[in-house]
Amino acid sequence: MDFPDLLERYPELGQDTRGKLTANQRLSTVTWFRTGGPAQLMFQPADEEDLATFLEKLPREVPVLPVGLGSNLLIRDGGLEGVVIRLSARGFGAIEEIGNNRLKAGAAVPDKRLAEAAAKAGLGGFAFYNGIPGGLGGALRMNAGAHGTETRERMVELTAYDRGGNRHVLTNADMGYAYRHSDAPGDLIFTSAVFEGEPRNEEAIRQEMADVTAHRERAQPIREKTGGSTFKNPPGTSAWKEVDAAGCRGLTVGGAQMSEMHCNFMINTGNATGHDLELLGETVRARVLKHSGIRLEWEIKRLGAFGPEGAVEPFLGQEGEAA
Repeated sequence: MDFPDLLERYPELGQDTRGKLTANQRLSTVTWFRTGGPAQLMFQPADEEDLATFLEKLPREVPVLPVGLGSNLLIRDGGLEGVVIRLSARGFGAIEEIGNNRLKAGAAVPDKRLAEAAAKAGLGGFAFYNGIPGGLGGALRMNAGAHGTETRERMVELTAYDRGGNRHVLTNADMGYAYRHSDAPGDLIFTSAVFEGEPRNEEAIRQEMADVTAHRERAQPIREKTGGSTFKNPPGTSAWKEVDAAGCRGLTVGGAQMSEMHCNFMINTGNATGHDLELLGETVRARVLKHSGIRLEWEIKRLGAFGPEGAVEPFLGQEGEAA
């Protein structure tokens, strides 16, 4: 079901806007799961100035949500009310060397592309990004990491815009980084960041990148419609070990399945709805809780309104299982 057209209610949003505005944009076209309802309005700003001007004009009662490459995002079937901001590669996809072993990159840059740019610049410490299927905006927000390295170890400072279109610069310390978490205010839209590496031989960097790629191809279902790691690793163990021990490897709900290859990856086998995927995830959480007493936390972000199939209770209300 579509939302009322925001541009009809607030025609000023389209005035002097240089970016692209799309009413009821189907988010299934931009998420890796290929599921989800519409965004009431999607805005792809031309550049930072365009973004700031739009945010300044947007009435405060209208919700705003930034969405990146959609790699670790589950959009519910009822879609997202308000405005979804999606930064374009044209306006926010540049990478430049700025000296002192530093790179400045736009928030729309794919993680893998930053790893490649760092290798060309002879900067070590970025190879882990070669195995993360997302963009830098999300990596900065959730402190993305892999292979023993996290974003917080490379990020120096970032630029962001708040709900009123005001520009902010946040240092690494301002972000309050922890495992797959930051304390950055939720209304900030990150537009670029400065990263620092260590001088290193390009050949050695590329070997490390190749090792990361080989591991990912060997251990993860990268050719499936997936959202990456579903649950955060609990203290002292791995999420996949707990999922496996609870008998959830290969578990299916509708068109959703816990991967046989890596059981902390949830996949859309072809016709999964957002409801199927979330119900599968909560079924797994309930079974792990019953088996080991561990409460797995979602790593995938779940957003939007539930569709006609209704809400999915966390841990299935802590009792029972999906049929």
